[in-house]
This record gives sequence, structure tokens and C-alpha cells, in this order.
Amino acid sequence: MKLYNTLTRKKEEFKPINKGVVNMYVCGPTVYNFFHIGNARPFIIFDTLRRYLEYKGYEVNYVQNFTDIDDKIINKAREENTTSKAISDRYIKEYFIDAKGLGIKEASVHPRVSECIEDIIDMVKTLEEKGFAYNVDGNVYYRVRAFKDYGKLSKKSIEDLESGARVEVSDEKEDPLDFALWKRQKEEDEVSFDSPWGKGRPGWHIECSAMSRKYLGETIDIHGGGEDLIFPHHENEIAQSEGCNSKAFCNYFIHNGYININNEKMSKSKGNFFMVRDISKDFDLEVVRIFMLAAHYKTPINFSFDILKQNEKALERLYNTKYSLLDKIENNKNQNITEEEDKFIKSLNKYKLQFEEAMEDDINTANALGAIFELIKEINSNTDENSSVEFLKGLYDLYMMLCSVLGLCLKEREEELLEEDILKLIEERNQARKNKDFALADKIRDDLKEKNIVLEDTRSGVKWHREN
Repeated sequence: MKLYNTLTRKKEEFKPINKGVVNMYVCGPTVYNFFHIGNARPFIIFDTLRRYLEYKGYEVNYVQNFTDIDDKIINKAREENTTSKAISDRYIKEYFIDAKGLGIKEASVHPRVSECIEDIIDMVKTLEEKGFAYNVDGNVYYRVRAFKDYGKLSKKSIEDLESGARVEVSDEKEDPLDFALWKRQKEEDEVSFDSPWGKGRPGWHIECSAMSRKYLGETIDIHGGGEDLIFPHHENEIAQSEGCNSKAFCNYFIHNGYININNEKMSKSKGNFFMVRDISKDFDLEVVRIFMLAAHYKTPINFSFDILKQNEKALERLYNTKYSLLDKIENNKNQNITEEEDKFIKSLNKYKLQFEEAMEDDINTANALGAIFELIKEINSNTDENSSVEFLKGLYDLYMMLCSVLGLCLKEREEELLEEDILKLIEERNQARKNKDFALADKIRDDLKEKNIVLEDTRSGVKWHREN
């Protein structure tokens, strides 16, 4: 398998540190809101890479963190007159709802920054002892010039950075390029922890270095994230981890390309900023997944609702093939496979090989999808009411094996709710609302919505209709 390594700027054969095991760290969300369509791309891409590695027989230790200590979380808590923990708990829960909709498997570990404070402090102390960090009145900074390889990931030189890179301006730093490892507490309502430098909290970059080391070791196989994380985040992680551990931090850095919205860069100021939760009101989120996989992960892609509608049809074609095969398996009476059918199934192995070749070539999901759609043509042209059940099951197993690697077509067909069942659930919801059990009432409404049943609360009572 070949992967494009941002560190070397070329495709390299993938060789894990330990045979049969892959240790992979992917940067997760800062949990102060729902995550947006730009966040969704790396979550889907690296979930797909993980699925493929597992398909090839690797044991994958997959770590994706939650940043639950951050200025944005503190500010949100102030706005809502609540605690940072209440905000982060809420949006971690919401993350899993949207991630499930996108077909993203839970990580092996989802560490929170707040759970790894001791590990972070230990790392900062080591950096200070080695001369890579210094304390100024409770603020601890990383001494960038002390790390001779700084810039090796982003290919930025110290001279380039001096002439205007994104750096925090602070009079107390030794050098404008230095960045925060530990921040002293400024306000009483800020989340803070005891440390050798006084009360404070971690800087953003150090958390990933500490969590990666804690759960995966000092050197990992793969580190993933969006292109925007190359500098400064991943660059700073390298400086921290290699400065602390005196060994390579990561062997393969993989970064996905940007998403444009209607041919413009996504930006809150432009108002072209879409939360995945908002998209879920109009589309099954599996449509977003197939949209992401229909292009190579490094290619910038253009998002629009018109493009999603096209992908909705592609997803429908996948499910139609799945359900057609299941219906034929259930209805066909012929049990034993014929010699001709057996030969035909073996001939379809070329699509499996085509699929694997695409995935081995730097996770080319677009070509892998192409192999699946070629397989669909063969299935549709060579099955009918006379096909044997054994033959149909063989086709189904091959088809679903490839779809599942991409995390597609995994939902089971649901029986349509009868009107009497809907009315019964509406009555249960009405009773829950009378009992002020609003959580149950909301759950009943949301469960019905998942089955395309929409409730409308009106003055004359609850009305409902089916969505197409």
C-alpha cells in the first residue's frame, strides 16, 4: 500500500512499526458546537482508511481526541451561564449522533484533554528540563529555535516565519515564534488545574502530543487531519514530541484537502458555513459520506446541495442493488449453484482486485467506488428469477464486503410504520409532554423523523405526514 506522506512530499510504501498493527492518531473536534462539513471530511477519510486497514487484516489502534478545554468553550459557557464541562459534555454527545449518521466508527479511544492533564504536565516539565521550554509568570512557552528541525513538515524556514507567519504576539516571549504549552489562569471562571507553574491549563498543541504518547507510544505510524493542521498544529506537535522523546514522532503524516462551498472558500463571515446537523435536516448523512468518497481525499472539493442530490441518487443505486439481491435470495427457489454461475462469480474477482488496487494507491476512494459501480452493472445484467440462491448469496457477500470497507450501504431496510403505530407513538409523546418528560417526547419525535414521519404541533393538535 502506498500513502502520500506530507513529511516527505511523496507517495511511500506503508510499513507499520509493528507487523500486523497500525497505531493511528487523528485530530478530533473542539467541542463547543456541532461540527461542520469541513470537519466531516477528515473524520470520514480516516475512518475509511481505518476500515481498509482492518479489511487487510491489521489490528488498528485508532485514537481521536476531544478538545474539551479551550477559549471557545469557556466563552460559550459564559454566554449560557453554565460550566465548560456542561458545554463539552453536550457537544461530545452531539458529535456521536452526527458521526453515527456519517457511518463513522467510534475510535479505539476518544480521550479528552481534561482526562490527560498529568500526562501533559509531565511532558511540559520534560521540555523545560531539556531547555525546549521556559516559564514566564505561569505561562510556559516552547522555544522554537531550540528545535533544529522546526519547519520540516510545513517546509517553512525560520526566516519565512519571521517575515509574517501566524504567531501570537506577546511581550513576555523570548521570541515571537515561540508558542504556548501552558497558560496561566486569568479569570476565576476559567477551567484551571494545579501545576508546577501555578493554576492554568494546557495550550492547544501539547494536548495531542501528550495523548498520542499516552495511548499509542512515542512513535506512531499515521497521524491524520485536514490540510489546515499542517501548520502550526502538526508542526508544533513534532517539535514537542521529538524534543521531549528524542525520537521520531510519526512516520506518515496524511492530510486531506479543503472543501469549498459553491466554489468559494468556506467562511463564517460569508455565511457559507454548514453544520452537519443542519444538512441532516434535508439529507440522510450517508449521502455526505458518499459525496466525500467520490473524490480523492487530497483534492479540494466543492460542496453544494445540488451536488448532494446527485450523490443521493448514487447512494440510492447502491441500496437498490443490495435490496434487489436480498429480495431475490428470499424469493428464488433454486438452491444449488450451477457450474456457469460459479465460473461467473470467480470472474468478478477482478472488481475486488480493482477495488483493492485503488485503495492501495493512496486511498483512491473515487476509483474504488468506480469498481463497485462496475460490479453493480454485472450483477444487474446476470441475475434474474432463475438464479440460484447460493449464487445470489455469493454476489451479495462480495458486494457488501466492498461497500462495507467504504462504510456505505450498511443500513437495514426498515418496514414502513403503519398508521395505527404512528398514532400510538403520538399519544405516548402527548402523555410524555403532560408529564413534563420532554426528553422522552423529543426522542419519540426524533425516532419518527428517522423513519421519515414528520410531526407538526398545531393549535388543533399534532398533525403528521410522511416525507418522500
